Amino acid sequence: MKALVYHGSGKKSWEEKPKPVIKETTDAIVKILKTTICGTDLHIMKGDLPEVVDGRIIGHEGVGIIEEVGSSVSNFKKGDHVIISCITSCGKCDYCKKGMYSHCEKGGWILGYKIDGTQAEYVRIPYADNSLYPIPEGSDEEALVMLSDILPTGFECGVLNGQVKPGDIIAIVGAGPIGIAALLTSQFYTPAEIIMIDLDDNRLNVAKTFGATHTINSSTENVVEKIMSLTNGKGVDTAIEAVGVPATFELCESIIAAGGHIANIGVHGKSVTLHMETLWSRNITITTRLVDTVTTPMLFKTVQSKKLDPKKLITHRFKLDQIIEAYDTFEHAAKEKALKVILTN
Repeated sequence: MKALVYHGSGKKSWEEKPKPVIKETTDAIVKILKTTICGTDLHIMKGDLPEVVDGRIIGHEGVGIIEEVGSSVSNFKKGDHVIISCITSCGKCDYCKKGMYSHCEKGGWILGYKIDGTQAEYVRIPYADNSLYPIPEGSDEEALVMLSDILPTGFECGVLNGQVKPGDIIAIVGAGPIGIAALLTSQFYTPAEIIMIDLDDNRLNVAKTFGATHTINSSTENVVEKIMSLTNGKGVDTAIEAVGVPATFELCESIIAAGGHIANIGVHGKSVTLHMETLWSRNITITTRLVDTVTTPMLFKTVQSKKLDPKKLITHRFKLDQIIEAYDTFEHAAKEKALKVILTN
């Protein structure tokens, strides 16, 4: 089969790889129908996650058709259409029993990280019964790709950890796909104002169409001054960091109100400065999290009922064998006006 393979920082290729086979009785082999590229994949390509080895097939999102199942798989059979969760969960370990699937002792986030991932024609999914979701006939599979990762990530790591409440003023730093996912799902809780902050006017304009009440371009405006003018000098109730660089996390520290929540979503490859000299007395809660995908079933229902339309995030479509071109588009998102790309096998 063909797959997108990582060969060290800044190096990738679309090349021939062996088709995956069943290794454990709980495995499934899935033929990829549609997949996408995540900001985390860009972090991998930059070398921010040194655990990723040369030769790894990248990717952790997608929908597909089951090609083969192990003898212990009971929820799925050959021919079933499925959503692939970015998180693999055994369902039996202490962490899984707490709902912390991201820390599963035998799984967690391993796809496209510690084992071969979904940017390929086929993928092996461990613990298939707990790591796949059935797709009803007639569903929009492009929209459902967004349930693999970005919607539960934006919701769990940003909105739930940030404890967004009705009437809150929230700021989301980063108007990329994850930031937009947080913007969309934060509206379940009717915050009074949602302030989106980014360097890219196009993404900020898109954020307005998705429900942002204010936008701030951090390359041309003083964000802290603007936030304080919008909040009577108090700051925001929740600041969601959706980029993963020191400057954006430290910005969240500068705009948070007393008693507020800083919810980190971004994948950080470098250390950040924690400004305890200003935060120590302000009753601030700072949270970190890797998505657990415990909310995927609920989010699936909101998508199926048309209460949530994640397909609006898709800006570019490619064939799977055009993945190098798709990466180039996604890496130059501002120039290409890209949010999510869909790759079809």
